[in-house]
Amino acid sequence: MNATVVGAVLLCRAEPGTVRPVARLLRERMLLVPAGRDWSALVPEGTPWHDPAGEPAPPQAEPAEPVDRVVTGWATALAVGSSWPVVALWWDGDRAGCTLAAGFRRPVSYVWLADGTPAGEDDALTALAARLGLDPVLDVQALEKLARPDPQADAVARLRGLLAVLARTGFTPPDGLEPGAPAARLRDATRTPAGSEHVTGAGWREAVREDPGGVVEATRLGPWMVGPRARAVATAQVALGAPLTVWGAARRSGGWTTAGAVLLAQGVLGLGYNRYRAGTAPR
Repeated sequence: MNATVVGAVLLCRAEPGTVRPVARLLRERMLLVPAGRDWSALVPEGTPWHDPAGEPAPPQAEPAEPVDRVVTGWATALAVGSSWPVVALWWDGDRAGCTLAAGFRRPVSYVWLADGTPAGEDDALTALAARLGLDPVLDVQALEKLARPDPQADAVARLRGLLAVLARTGFTPPDGLEPGAPAARLRDATRTPAGSEHVTGAGWREAVREDPGGVVEATRLGPWMVGPRARAVATAQVALGAPLTVWGAARRSGGWTTAGAVLLAQGVLGLGYNRYRAGTAPR
């Protein structure tokens, strides 16, 4: 694996139409492309992480972060409050790995060194299988092989092995979406497939829209409901999102700041939507 190659991709277990409104809240330019039955892929158009082969950052820019930290923050932001999980794949020349984010649960990650040496906790792959609803026997056995020494498999081969397991759930990688490829090559490859689209950061206000009949409705940011349970979830999102945003900003961590901001925005949106629906309910 080339030591100067850095790249990442986010795999969402949901159709593009479901992923799109949440992806916009990341406020990052990304390419959204279908990736099989009930799967979508997000490929960043920029490289907000440390990229030795990329263009030098402007002098006033904040220090770049490692790619794994950036995409973990993105995956957490996408998955929290949603009913679908996100698998982030990343590589930076020295290592490669995956992170699974699902709802409010702590993300789980696994890492391989460049030569394929496993460097993660065994239970991480088991948790990945459980949260993705994989076969508890065949798929878990396949994942366990990825955690065993294999001199013939480098880090990129390990990621390909992981994608082969996901393929059993309906995942089909778009042409050119190849682990270990430079970020620029990933962008070029995912611009051409049918259904590919640019997703830009439009802000959380666009997550609520007004239709021609004057009815305000929430887009599919997650399992939105009206009532005590929905208000409890939204309150928890605000309670978690506010300190996470402050913590991420203090550490100059763009990924975690984004995760906190999205969590906070979803909570505020949920509370506002419930207040609106309560105010318009028949008396």
